[in-house]
Amino acid sequence: MPPPRSSAEAPARGEVAPPPAGPLSFLAPDGTLAQAYEPPLDDDALLAAFRLMVLSRATSERAVNLQRQGRLGTIATPDGQEAAMVGSVLALDTHRDWLVPSYREMPAMIHMGLPLARFLLYYRGHPLGNQIPPGVNMLPVQISLGTQVPHAVGLGWGLRHQGSDAVVLVHFGEGASSEGDVHEAMNLAGVRRAPVVFVLQDNGWAISTPVAKQSATQSFALRASGYGFPGELVDGNDLFAVYDATRRAVERARAGEGPTLIEARTYRLAPHNTSDDATRYVDPAQLEQARALDPVPRLRTFLASRGL
Repeated sequence: MPPPRSSAEAPARGEVAPPPAGPLSFLAPDGTLAQAYEPPLDDDALLAAFRLMVLSRATSERAVNLQRQGRLGTIATPDGQEAAMVGSVLALDTHRDWLVPSYREMPAMIHMGLPLARFLLYYRGHPLGNQIPPGVNMLPVQISLGTQVPHAVGLGWGLRHQGSDAVVLVHFGEGASSEGDVHEAMNLAGVRRAPVVFVLQDNGWAISTPVAKQSATQSFALRASGYGFPGELVDGNDLFAVYDATRRAVERARAGEGPTLIEARTYRLAPHNTSDDATRYVDPAQLEQARALDPVPRLRTFLASRGL
């Protein structure tokens, strides 16, 4: 695993960003840490993050059962992506920063203060389900692909005009990054130096379209230089790597240095949503390889080694 590194500054105009050396990673799939790395999160924070990841996985299992019974509508579960979601929002100050989610980031929403019951009401079609309670700094769930990204840039730009040092974090997938909304939003964010952290979760699939048929780039993080700000590739199954990169991106944004694009490379362990049959297009062998990199047992093994 590579040693810790800082986000590189965006190349000067006309320069081409070098290919990333590989995803930033501190926690190996077997639960061991990179040499000389010590997590900046204390034991209480680590246990809270792990509880949230386990809650997410348990809620997913229950939600799928409820959907099959006709008690919930179609739902997209976060299985396999918990470290990317939780590790990124851990870097936010929930009292002043904002989260702009898509439709899969249930654990991130709960961390920001959204009650789990309110989240589930959304998937029952209840009007309260998409009403964010006072004091919870997040925008509602967005189903339409990529359209939350311009909202995040507008929110960050507006907060900065108000004199706030708040930062906005927005989640989206590599499939959504093919939408024009995402290009336009990142272009504007670069021009206006909006305090936005773009977290692109590369989970391998845009519904049934594999990533290799979506883009020819070696890394989605390379796109950032075209918008005039840094990009970084991280192991999206490593809570520590995601947190480290996001924390530095939040610090940049808060200091007025503009946005950052983080590509969290992970894998979707469940179907796209409960209306999807992933067995029709996912190679079982590839799925088993991905399960060996599952972020939940990875963190559990690490915590057990610490006696936690």
